[in-house]
Amino acid sequence: MASVKVVLRFPAEVSDKPLIYYLVKDFDLMVNILKANINPHKQGTMIMELRGDNLDDGLAYLASRGVAVQPLSEEIVRHEDRCISCGACTAICPTGALYIERPAMAVHFDGEKCVVCQMCTRACPVRAMEVRF
Repeated sequence: MASVKVVLRFPAEVSDKPLIYYLVKDFDLMVNILKANINPHKQGTMIMELRGDNLDDGLAYLASRGVAVQPLSEEIVRHEDRCISCGACTAICPTGALYIERPAMAVHFDGEKCVVCQMCTRACPVRAMEVRF
């Protein structure tokens, strides 16, 4: 079963339509919404992971409805040599990709959970977190 992380940008005229419902119902895709900002009166943005055998058809459906579909091509990189395990990044990470392992109190990073919100890059006082394109 194939999997892809994508960024979707919804124009205002379709942001109130049940497009994600149809991805599940008509294309049998598993949807994991990682981050969303949808407002029916203006453009919406959603980062999601899609899983299933009909990915291409589902993504084509979204594009046919005016949704801009882009692969999530950015990633967050943690420079362990710079990290001082202060935990500033763990407090603001919305997905738990950054966490403190106890009792050692060491900061760890799970890239699979990361949605590239970039909040950690702003919070890190020693710039151990970085965006790679």
